[in-house]
Amino acid sequence: QVQLVESGGGLVQAGDSLRLSCAASGGTFSSRVMGWFRQAPGKQREFVACISWDGGSTYYADSVKARFTISRDNAKNTVYLEMNSLEPEDTAVYFCAQGSSTYARGYYYTSSQYAYWGQGTQVTVSS
Repeated sequence: QVQLVESGGGLVQAGDSLRLSCAASGGTFSSRVMGWFRQAPGKQREFVACISWDGGSTYYADSVKARFTISRDNAKNTVYLEMNSLEPEDTAVYFCAQGSSTYARGYYYTSSQYAYWGQGTQVTVSS
């Protein structure tokens, strides 16, 4: 059974940076797309970023492009989300997810394309 555990969230001020991590166990991490989603209070879960199995392709939501960077270390079964210039609008619970298909490079921006999800980590950005 695949388990995904996020860490690195917290309370920061606008303009600060945070680095989220998602450690995977079980399954075949190194052959799967990994993604980050977020859900703010009262809003639907939304796509943030995804990365192909080998790290060669990355995609971002327009709202975080140029501020956030997704990366992965297949030797450590871990995916990261580096978040810079944080804004109050970035406040949300952030979830990592593992894609359903192997060796994919596509734009995995919908929840239905992911088979496994972590429990989430809270990010709060104060103004």
